[in-house]
Amino acid sequence: MNLTAISALTTVTDTSTAVNIAPLTGTELKTNDASGGTMFDSILNSAINNIKTTNSYLSDAENEEIRFALGEVDNTHDLSIALQKASTALQYTVAVRDKFLEAYKEIMQMQI
Repeated sequence: MNLTAISALTTVTDTSTAVNIAPLTGTELKTNDASGGTMFDSILNSAINNIKTTNSYLSDAENEEIRFALGEVDNTHDLSIALQKASTALQYTVAVRDKFLEAYKEIMQMQI
């Protein structure tokens, strides 16, 4: 997991110009074009894909635990790898959520 994307979120401050958040999504984004909201759509799709990946890792870990408990697997390494992947993905997802909520709170406190 690339944790530099979390620190990249804290550096986005000016939304009046084109913002490069390539570390977050892996693509170059525009702020607003004729379709309206390309940047938001890309970030939302990236977040949804992140949640899907996290759910997949958690499901894989649960399946490995069940297989180990039933005695179908002799190798404990696969279980520990699946558990570590799930743990890391969940920590990353929670960190991104926390940064999003922090940014939301900051925006809500801005005076117009």
